[in-house]
Amino acid sequence: MFRRPGASAILATALVAVAAALVPTASTAAPAATAPGFVTGADLPQQSGNPWSTGKVVKGLPETVPFCLTGALPAAGSWHRDFVTELDTRAGQISVRTASDAAAARLVTALERKAAACAADWLRTNPGGTASWQDYGPLPVEEGAHVYGTHVSVPDSEPSVHLYGIGRDGSTVTVVDWSRMGHLTDAPVAGFKKTTTKAVNRLVP
Repeated sequence: MFRRPGASAILATALVAVAAALVPTASTAAPAATAPGFVTGADLPQQSGNPWSTGKVVKGLPETVPFCLTGALPAAGSWHRDFVTELDTRAGQISVRTASDAAAARLVTALERKAAACAADWLRTNPGGTASWQDYGPLPVEEGAHVYGTHVSVPDSEPSVHLYGIGRDGSTVTVVDWSRMGHLTDAPVAGFKKTTTKAVNRLVP
């Protein structure tokens, strides 16, 4: 009998993809002179005894696009960096240089809509599951940023929680995502807001 993959399977698959992405290759490393500025593992919410491993800044989109943002990010003009811990926590940052400030503003609007609709969209394709979301509000940085959270769970599987920070500086847009097993009450929202603020501030030197 076919069974939909649970939240734990979704996150486990993402962790495997992130671990593979942390191995740098000469052909994919983005030139430092052309890539936007990125955060490092030291800028992410910290867990005692569970440090972050920081991947290289790589041109293009990651193999696994953040949960709920599939199809919303363009490959053109994009770079990404992945982060992983030895346990069940992962994170990533994707930045996109668009053609203009107006194009960047449109991309931010589309990403925010996807993040806000994530729980409802997931429930439509996962009957029997449960999902919730939280708008953690805007951040006063550059042209603005916004933080959202989503929790999903299916029967007989561990729940997962996801945070999204979306913002821009001029024509460059960035998305920071964080996820692990748990609920919205387990999410390090205050620390993640600081991460998102740093991510936007570092986009343009």
